[in-house]
Amino acid sequence: MKRKFTLLMLIASLGLFAQEEEKKRFTLSGSVDAYYQTFLTAPDNLEPSFGTAFADQTGFALGMGNLIASYEGDKVGVVLDLVVGPRGASATFNSDIIDGIVNQAYVYWNVSEKTTLTFGRWNTFLGYEVIAPAANFNYSTSYLFSSGPFSHIGLKADFALSDDFSLMLAVTNPWDVNDTSTTGEYALGAQLGYKDQYLNIYYDSGKNGGLGFEIDYTGGFNFTEDFFLGINAAYNDNSGAGFYGAALYPQYTFTDTFALGLRGEYFSLHGSQELDEGTGNLVSVPDPSVFATTLTGSFTIESLIIKPELRLDSLTNATGGLYGNVIDKDGAPADSLAAFTLAAIYTF
Repeated sequence: MKRKFTLLMLIASLGLFAQEEEKKRFTLSGSVDAYYQTFLTAPDNLEPSFGTAFADQTGFALGMGNLIASYEGDKVGVVLDLVVGPRGASATFNSDIIDGIVNQAYVYWNVSEKTTLTFGRWNTFLGYEVIAPAANFNYSTSYLFSSGPFSHIGLKADFALSDDFSLMLAVTNPWDVNDTSTTGEYALGAQLGYKDQYLNIYYDSGKNGGLGFEIDYTGGFNFTEDFFLGINAAYNDNSGAGFYGAALYPQYTFTDTFALGLRGEYFSLHGSQELDEGTGNLVSVPDPSVFATTLTGSFTIESLIIKPELRLDSLTNATGGLYGNVIDKDGAPADSLAAFTLAAIYTF
């Protein structure tokens, strides 16, 4: 009788274990963020702004709510990433795929231990920063991130070539065409990785608002357990015009709950032209550029991250702004802009 009881208990335990293993295949995660921002060198009521994506409101503002549902099978899986709020709307252009609600939606197949195919829409492989603020050290974003693609829709293949080398190849719709491509054009992407250093390449025809060609390096090095240096550099060209730049991200962890990081970025356009009012022809003009310095603190309280941030953008040949609205205290065009931002991010 005792042996029979023990056997029944064992079977029941195995059944519960199997159910627990099955439940672990479905996960739900996400984040919510909000911030307060005031400009130090310009009046808030005239809506000054840096020339980068997101966090462009003054006073108290909402970033985004992010909800990620995923299910992982033995060889296949699916991810649905939904966003709401201004940051999510900007990231999805507020018009594609259900009015800017869907950030990512893709299925994948682990063909083998070293090969994975992904079909659908996923966030870009280019650049150091990402859309979700919880994954970035700085709360505001860089010019390099803001100028490249946010997402792609298409098919990609990831290959683990060895313990150190990886390769990704992709064919997608053109730059940030996140629903359908009606022009018959497509884009190509590739990424070669070596020990967390990545060389990324993207190409589309550049027509119909496309990006053209971009090459990007993203990586970083842990010099000590506490000091990390992130690096991003990129060059873009679309029929002789485009952008280039580089950014360094030194970060130092003081305690388990506090770290300090700096982003120093140089960004410039090239091949700049303006319309000559006298002749009506396009003429070359000096290329506008910007040096942006952002100092960010990061306090962690359980799952809450609090980020105070100071940012100063200094422009050359771009009085009045490079993409943004750079003004002085009188509202006149200026060549520098500074702001203080306090952000709170909760992850789950």
